[in-house]
Amino acid sequence: MQLQSSFLHAAGCRVSNISDSRLAVHRPRVYPRRHLRGIRASRETELLKEPLSDKSFSPFDRVSVLSEALPYLQQFRNKTIVIKYGGAAMKDPMLKAGVIKDLVLLACVGVRPVLVHGGGPEINTWLDKLGIKAEFKNGLRVTDAATMDVVEMVLGGRVNKGLVTLIQQAGGQAVGLCGKDSNIIRARQMVEKDIGFVGDITSVNKDLIVALVNEEYIPVVASVAADPVTGQALNVNADIAAGEVMKAPAMLLDVAT
Repeated sequence: MQLQSSFLHAAGCRVSNISDSRLAVHRPRVYPRRHLRGIRASRETELLKEPLSDKSFSPFDRVSVLSEALPYLQQFRNKTIVIKYGGAAMKDPMLKAGVIKDLVLLACVGVRPVLVHGGGPEINTWLDKLGIKAEFKNGLRVTDAATMDVVEMVLGGRVNKGLVTLIQQAGGQAVGLCGKDSNIIRARQMVEKDIGFVGDITSVNKDLIVALVNEEYIPVVASVAADPVTGQALNVNADIAAGEVMKAPAMLLDVAT
């Protein structure tokens, strides 16, 4: 009964005790199953017309979504997933808040998320502030020494710690890392010398990530690697980095972008 009460509170329903010790749940009318499909379709149409926010969803909507998601949550409980986060999803504050809430929800229901992120828009902003021209070649950021300094500071600092803070404000526990920490991501500089310090990933050390996940922390990994021989920081593609982390032993499931 306590679990049921907690579930309904989480879904936004108001719960009160009554004299016979059963729960009185103040919620929208419960319709027969045969009517639900039409109601849901109508409600989905309404939601598409509304700005996406917590207020867009009634308690009935929330209970319906959680009920439908339950089999999948049970299936993936205690499994590790790798999530790549970056691009436009980092620019919209509302979208970013939604991503963070979903991430913390996964952790709360027993899924073990690992977040690997880029931060191209933020890098471009700081390059512009410093008067450094952003340049791309064949889809890769041309990364000279000055640009590499900015990439490392922005991804490993401002972006990474900002995500950690948001996760913790949402009720999760996160640890911010970059690929250089504990040699999580090793890489070698690409042979195309005209693109600067851009790396090809050669290996992934999963040990620190697994240790954190086992202690119920959310690892947040910035896509900056290091050459194990020279120690040079290298800019690596966040999508590829997430894929390589996922393929490392003890990492399960797929990459969600």
